[in-house]
Amino acid sequence: MIRRLWLAAFALAATLGLGGCGYNDFQRLDEQVKASWSEVLNQYQRRADLIPNIVATVKGEANFEQETLTKVIEARSRATSIQATPALINDPEAFNKFQQAQGQLTGALSRLMAVAEAYPTLKANAAFQDLRVQLEGTENRITVARNRYIKTVADYNVLARSFPTNLTAMLFSYSVKPSFTVQNEAAISAPPAVSFDKAASK
Repeated sequence: MIRRLWLAAFALAATLGLGGCGYNDFQRLDEQVKASWSEVLNQYQRRADLIPNIVATVKGEANFEQETLTKVIEARSRATSIQATPALINDPEAFNKFQQAQGQLTGALSRLMAVAEAYPTLKANAAFQDLRVQLEGTENRITVARNRYIKTVADYNVLARSFPTNLTAMLFSYSVKPSFTVQNEAAISAPPAVSFDKAASK
């Protein structure tokens, strides 16, 4: 009987100790990170699903820049070839490769849309304009989802690095999670300089 009381007291103390050292906070934030990451993936997938329709519409335009179109197709292929599992958020190297692939796709799409401005029939194409609006909306959703993920990961990482919760992190192997970086973000988001002056390009 006394042994049971001691065990119960020990279990209670351990529970209170874990709660005080951030164990429950790690569980809560880990779930939030996973949920926000899933939303990022959903929006990237939404964009990937739009691209075949955009490519099909643009292909119908005579003399459209084949190189620009090819780069979009290749960038989409690279981006979708990376298996974006929940485990990706615990692997900085794989996460960085995923981020780079998505950044390349963003840049390729940006150039495609800039080039499309030079084709009046494309600009007048209702289907293309509808796809363009959907793409812009998706890019906005990606930004919102990424920002939410960045904020959640920041909260998690502060917990993992702060004392005394860093002791709990070490005890249960709660490592710092990778986040999106701002490297090349400005270059990716800026519209590319496109010249249609053939004489100037010679």
